Amino acid sequence: MASSKRYDKIAFVASASAEAQSALEQLTEMYGNHPPADADVVVALGGDGLMLQTLHANMRSGKPIYGMHRGTVGFLMNEYSTHDLRTRLAAARESLINPLLMRATDIHGAVHLHHAINEVALFRQTYQVAKLRILIDEHERMPELMADGILVATPAGSTAYNLSAQGPILPINAALLALTPISAFRPRRWRGALLPNSAFVVIEVIEGEKRPVAAVADHDEVRDVRRVEVLSDKTIAMRMLFDPGHSLEERILREQFGY
Repeated sequence: MASSKRYDKIAFVASASAEAQSALEQLTEMYGNHPPADADVVVALGGDGLMLQTLHANMRSGKPIYGMHRGTVGFLMNEYSTHDLRTRLAAARESLINPLLMRATDIHGAVHLHHAINEVALFRQTYQVAKLRILIDEHERMPELMADGILVATPAGSTAYNLSAQGPILPINAALLALTPISAFRPRRWRGALLPNSAFVVIEVIEGEKRPVAAVADHDEVRDVRRVEVLSDKTIAMRMLFDPGHSLEERILREQFGY
């Protein structure tokens, strides 16, 4: 979807790297720097890690986020340029992202709620393989998975850790989630599943005292979990801006063809 709004008030945020801080200083001098609460748009200067932090920080604000690459990994970022930034913003295309909501219950019965833009992942905490039971929409689909872990990825996150775990790449507009095992031991040939993004995913930990498991929603970790519930939070729609021809849809499509 093309953006047609004027972006007069820009809020710049930057990672701690010298490259990003230099860009912040230069862009602030050229365009000013408004507080995010008062701005029309937030421009993130850094890599994908900073973009995720910025999306989390502005998750419920409804403000569009535009990233420029001044970091290491820049899959979610546009090319860096100081030239005519407001015109670039006005011409940018908008992608809407629904985050995942993780509800993790630990061994003490405490419930932890966190959102994830890329994925919710469960990992074994010790040398012993995790044993997991998987339910989809309250129906048991796998009574026992033995693996290093498992993850639920959004289309936006399907090219991140999910891809490294041999999971599928999902088009950004696909109404799907990827359920991908991490180094599955049994069943050895199981490669995961594609789920509708309306699915309610429950992962229960078997023998948790012997085989402890941690759950991570992007960068928020919960140790010693017993049950993790995951669903797509349709009450939140984050707005990401990309230059024409470099949309998130186009980037994900290119990734599928290896370039």
